[in-house]
Amino acid sequence: MKRGSITKTGNAHLRRIAVEAAWSYRLRPGVGPALRKRQEGVPEEIKEIAWKAQHRLHKRYIRLSATGKDKRKIITAVGRELLGFIWAIGVKSEAAVKQQKAA
Repeated sequence: MKRGSITKTGNAHLRRIAVEAAWSYRLRPGVGPALRKRQEGVPEEIKEIAWKAQHRLHKRYIRLSATGKDKRKIITAVGRELLGFIWAIGVKSEAAVKQQKAA
């Protein structure tokens, strides 16, 4: 399957934030004290998605890096996939809010 190149359509600020966040996936996944504190009160389902994202995106970075890809392209690919996880978390939390309003 041939994929097209990354376009510069959409929100430039969001694209920049996603790429900056993607750089952190070079490092091994972990939940430090600061992250643990930020996650207080967050539903377990969302924490699971976030943990799965950490592992998957780190593995993707390592895999693409091992093939000799350009670091900037790797980060762009990881950032794009990161947005997919953010979307999934948004959908889950929106569904939870709707469910609370219905109850």
